[in-house]
Amino acid sequence: MSGLSPEADATLEPVRRALRSAAEQQAAELKDEASRQAGALLDAARAEAAAILAAAVKEGEDAARSEAALRSARARRQAHELVLAQRSSLRLELHRQVREAAAGLTSDPRYPELVARLTGLCRQLLGPDALVSESLEGGVFAEAGPRRLDLSLPVLAEMTLDAMPAARELWTP
Repeated sequence: MSGLSPEADATLEPVRRALRSAAEQQAAELKDEASRQAGALLDAARAEAAAILAAAVKEGEDAARSEAALRSARARRQAHELVLAQRSSLRLELHRQVREAAAGLTSDPRYPELVARLTGLCRQLLGPDALVSESLEGGVFAEAGPRRLDLSLPVLAEMTLDAMPAARELWTP
């Protein structure tokens, strides 16, 4: 998943589990809603395409074939654009909800322990003299000379979400 050491990966595992669990639940809900909406959009597009085809046949052989082909292509393109726009909207909403859920971890009683573990990980990766500070959004940032490490909760949440195949299914055809 990352270039972190096995100890660092083990240290981050509880965060990953919590983020993965929340993201999987949200991804499942959004996937169900996206599937329902995509099905309705495709049904409507198919119905419109069928109506366009029927009208074109009545207008005459040559004109009907040409018109039907143009309208059918337009309907398919519009339906495809609607599906893509909905998927994009759902993807953005999922990312927003996951970031919000990650920010909510700061009120968890285990949060101080998480910050301590993330701080230890920063020092392990950047050295004992690394300057570590808590992020306003939760988690930590660390600097050691020109090297920087962002282990803020939003970044960790995004990394976890990006690594989840179930979440990617929402916006890949």
